[in-house]
Amino acid sequence: MFAIVEIAGLQYKVEQDQKLFVNRLKGDKGGKVSFDKILLTVNGAITVGAPAVSGITVEAEILNHVKADKVIVFKKKRRKGYEVKNGHRQSLTQIQITGITGFDSAKKETKAKKAPKTEDASAE
Repeated sequence: MFAIVEIAGLQYKVEQDQKLFVNRLKGDKGGKVSFDKILLTVNGAITVGAPAVSGITVEAEILNHVKADKVIVFKKKRRKGYEVKNGHRQSLTQIQITGITGFDSAKKETKAKKAPKTEDASAE
């Protein structure tokens, strides 16, 4: 069972008890966060959202706030005496996925949407 979820503008494939680094999230260390923009789920059957699957949430716990390795940005124009050296460290949050919930309600919603669809053959 896994899901494709959008976290801070990026898409991640997440599973139960998975640890991953995402762009900095608001919240304290040890806090809980939930994500409701689920793009795809696989739980025996594949459910694709248009644009998102409703009724399913991904719960996570914030483990730590860290910084990534430094990236050096060096610009130079030859024979002009122009050199600029900058560095950048991206702020990241390490999270652990604690659960993917709502599969039962999502199945009920899809069945409810399919049920009212009827066609009249006698109208033609």
